[in-house]
Amino acid sequence: MRKSAFPAAAVALLAAISAANAANAVGVIKSIDAAKDMITLDNGSSYSAPSTMKLSDFKVGQNVDVTYSLSNGKMEISALKPAT
Repeated sequence: MRKSAFPAAAVALLAAISAANAANAVGVIKSIDAAKDMITLDNGSSYSAPSTMKLSDFKVGQNVDVTYSLSNGKMEISALKPAT
């Protein structure tokens, strides 16, 4: 029983750390650079999207909610959705 409790606790701890490092931003898309997988919001902040994310689903001028984390000096998107 103890052997299975440790991995579960480790996974829970890592999930909590990842969630603690995540941040949100809401804004209007100012530009989309699909070649570089980048979006820039109207406040001037640029975010790097994973190559698996379809930036073509979004348009310049669209209000979005960005969930991101800071990694190696870059803001990397973990979730991007239309803002409500």
